Amino acid sequence: MKKYFVWILILLILPLMIGCHARPTVTEESDTEPPPAEKREQTKEENSKKEQKKLLHQAKAFAQQYDYEKAITLLNESDTNKAKDIQEAMETYKNEKKELITWPDNSKIPHLFFHSLVVDESKAFDGDSMSKGYQDYMVTIDEFKKILKHLYERGYVLVDLDDIAKLDKKGNMVFQELRLPEGKKPLVLSQDDVSYYEYMKNDGFAKNLTIDDNGKVTNTYVNEEGQVVQGAYDLVPIVDDFVAKHPDFSYRGAKGIIALTGYNGVLGYQTSESGYGSNGDHPNPNIKEDQQQAKKVADKMKREGWTFASHSWGHLDVNKISLGLLKKDTSKWKEEVEPLVGPTDTIIFAFGSDIGSWHPYSNDKYNFLKDQGFDYYANVDASKDAWAQLGKQYFRQSRINVDGLRMKQAVNGENVVLEQFFDVEDVWDSSRPAAN
Repeated sequence: MKKYFVWILILLILPLMIGCHARPTVTEESDTEPPPAEKREQTKEENSKKEQKKLLHQAKAFAQQYDYEKAITLLNESDTNKAKDIQEAMETYKNEKKELITWPDNSKIPHLFFHSLVVDESKAFDGDSMSKGYQDYMVTIDEFKKILKHLYERGYVLVDLDDIAKLDKKGNMVFQELRLPEGKKPLVLSQDDVSYYEYMKNDGFAKNLTIDDNGKVTNTYVNEEGQVVQGAYDLVPIVDDFVAKHPDFSYRGAKGIIALTGYNGVLGYQTSESGYGSNGDHPNPNIKEDQQQAKKVADKMKREGWTFASHSWGHLDVNKISLGLLKKDTSKWKEEVEPLVGPTDTIIFAFGSDIGSWHPYSNDKYNFLKDQGFDYYANVDASKDAWAQLGKQYFRQSRINVDGLRMKQAVNGENVVLEQFFDVEDVWDSSRPAAN
């Protein structure tokens, strides 16, 4: 009889127990119910303000680098284009755009170029067999930073070659309209031999270009203690940092041109199959990894506004070599360098050479290079501050070498071409041997 009472009690209590356990489920469901209409409107307004803030930040970045059309279009095509802040920003950019002045002569745009920067003067200028070459053809990090400061203070703005001239739909090279605020002046910047050649090892230069943990392009350097460190130890990351602080130093994101050879690899990596492959003189067991890393760095640099140029695969004097050797060398560059940095339409001649006189190009070397996709050509001429030639299907520009030789000439009063760009005596590094 007692058993029956027990079962009756269990049957009575069980529904209550199930109900107790079920109640939290009701509470959980209530937590996921849609918020009240007022809260939804508040959230919508907050999201709208965040979107406006983001758009205004992006538009400001475009406007700071003189791309007012892009800034205005971005804001005008947004879903919040009727907002007061958006309307005011568009009006500001329209007014600033009206104040821009067209650069009067695209053939009068200077082009300065550098080689690798000296990090440690005590190693580079130590009096050994390489010291004289470093003194003549390099500048120090301190000198370069001062040069950038002077250029910026004097109103120069970095531009790309295709900002100056570009092929039209018919294949004819035509000058582009370059509009800048009053007092601003366009300037092209380039750096040669960014391969960190083997001969530079232990001489006070960066080891390579790489990407740090924050996704920035930077350099690897082996310091005095033998420690491998990362930082801005050469031109690319220094310019990147400078433009980040002074965005108006760059026209629509332009930075500079990196001219590469290929025989010692690129960007500090042993990437050359002919030199470091299994059949090369110095096989690199990690060549595939080096190639992948070099490509990764190059891709990042291009996204940051850098462009690449051929400097010939073997650093050859194009004026002295035969057409046959030029063809072989160009083929090697396209086989070993182009897959890593991408196609380029620019060739910067090594040794400041050229494939012709100052007359318009018309010879076999030009016809070959043009057929290979090269539309822009650069030599060296420091006799004047700027020179360019608009050919029917090409654009040629002279460059001024900024190095120890040119600065020494300036200090000694032998050449004044650098005076308009920076004060050489102020820039001159005290660790450099005396000009005289």
